[in-house]
Amino acid sequence: MSPTTHPALVPLRDVIAGLQADAGGWTGVVPDSWLQGRTAYGGLSSALALHAAMASDSDLPPLRSALVAFIGPLSGAITIRAERLRRGRNAAFVQADVTSEAGLGLRATFVFMGPVPSRLDQRAPAGPAVSPPGPDDRILRGHPAVPFTGNFELVDAPGTGPAEWLRWVRLKDREGLHPMVELMAVADCLPPAAMKLLGGPAPVSSMTWQLNLLADTPVTQDGWWLLQAVAGHARDGSSSQRMGIWSADGTAIADQMQSVAVFA
Repeated sequence: MSPTTHPALVPLRDVIAGLQADAGGWTGVVPDSWLQGRTAYGGLSSALALHAAMASDSDLPPLRSALVAFIGPLSGAITIRAERLRRGRNAAFVQADVTSEAGLGLRATFVFMGPVPSRLDQRAPAGPAVSPPGPDDRILRGHPAVPFTGNFELVDAPGTGPAEWLRWVRLKDREGLHPMVELMAVADCLPPAAMKLLGGPAPVSSMTWQLNLLADTPVTQDGWWLLQAVAGHARDGSSSQRMGIWSADGTAIADQMQSVAVFA
């Protein structure tokens, strides 16, 4: 592979199609085009874990929350195991582990919950007032030094703060994906916001990630999602950031929080 080109892209759909059932779980491979340094891009490994979780039980309600721990590197051959932790009348908890030759790389707990009658009806505010990408906007197509970014198209939004990213993001190839799996793959696409404070590339590693869904079935226009990440705290090698996702019409889709290790 030339240092100025991306490795051959393998759509997420094909990565999922390549999973093989094996002794109560699934085996598969992380393609080079989905790597982020020495490990799989977190959105990919989380999306695969979600796919396995949804396949492990029947008639699950909509995904409501995901709690993800990035425990170690994942690359090459992987194994995914999913198990029901509890299922009540309205909610189900499913745990999914993803391992590779280096050991346990990701553990996720997914909460599936249907709507219930409630006197409360407080909606999350609409997203920042930035228009979806148009035909004249400059589309970024990732950087060869970070292979997974080749799977995405990105458009920077104006007016961001010194420790903030605000970008429109979409998968290049999103056909045939479950909407929640697609969203999980997209949701972790932004670099840690603390990197903006450093003024350039630096070794970083996501540690934990929580995503709370605000919509049962996320939909948007032309695949574009508006993603925001804001580092509210960064010191002693650790950063805490809040993140948001909105659809093209400004509807709030998810709230997120992430802990990031910063080795700089």
